Parts: sequence; structure tokens; C-alpha cells
Amino acid sequence: MNIRTLNESDAPLYQELRLSALKINPEAFGSTYEREVKFSIETVGQRLKPVKDKFVLGAFDDSGSLVGIVTFMRESSLKMNHKGNIFGMYVAPEGRGRGLGKSLMMELIGKVKNFDGLEQINLTVVSENESAKKLYKSLGFEVYGVERKALKFNGQYFDEDLMVLNIY
Repeated sequence: MNIRTLNESDAPLYQELRLSALKINPEAFGSTYEREVKFSIETVGQRLKPVKDKFVLGAFDDSGSLVGIVTFMRESSLKMNHKGNIFGMYVAPEGRGRGLGKSLMMELIGKVKNFDGLEQINLTVVSENESAKKLYKSLGFEVYGVERKALKFNGQYFDEDLMVLNIY
């Protein structure tokens, strides 16, 4: 397995995995397949372009297939730039159960610990997603709240647990 920061040239692979994620686990994301299937490869490439306080990590299996992704974005305002956020964490079904999610998260945490002034990482997870919550808790994340009815998909509401990892 190889984990690295994705860039514009990874857009086709990323888009394929992201659209698959939105189909397989639509309740887990704030976006939808219907929205993102309209994105051009150029748009996806621009979203992938690593910048100072934002990047997407990708995990590749031994055959070179992209099987896991996670996005980090630091808050930009003066009063909030001590915080960063994790979005879009996903491991394809064929990559699950092998520690891939943990490896992705450990790589991300290791990378952002070097960000000057960053003190905490926040994420949200659907409250019923026990496997994801178990993963995050194993890395030191703690639940600090629950947003009721955070997402609504096909007439069904999903609560989200708000989690934080203090890294200072």
C-alpha cells in the first residue's frame, strides 16, 4: 500500500472513487452523487490541488488502484486557524478491514502535526457508523457533541457525532 498527497493528475482516479463512495454510502457525505457527477475533470483537479492548508491523501493498493481518500482543510480565519477539519474519509469496500483507514488517518495526523499553530482536528461522522467511530476513537478523537438531523437523504435524517483530536 502506498499513501501520498493527491494532485491534479489524480483527478480521474479520485473522481471515480468519490462517485463510488457517494453511491455506496450516500448517508455518510454532505454532497451527493447527482451533484458531483456533473463536475468536470478540471474542476476535480482544482479541488485536488494541494495548497498550504488543504490537501487530499490517497491510498493505493499494490495494483495501483486508488482505494482510500481523506481530505484535510485548515480554518482560514484568524480566530479559527488553530483548527483543521477532516472531510470525505472513505475506503472502498475491497480495501476495508485491513487497517487502511487507520493508515490514512495516521498519515494525515502526522502530516498536520507540523503545521505551525494547529492545535486541534475536527471531524463529523454519522452517529450510527460504529466502525468509523471506533477507528477515530482509537486514534484519540473524542466526541464532544451530536448534531441532530445533520443530514437528510431520501426523507431520512442522520445524526452526526462531532469529534475532536487535540494535537498540541
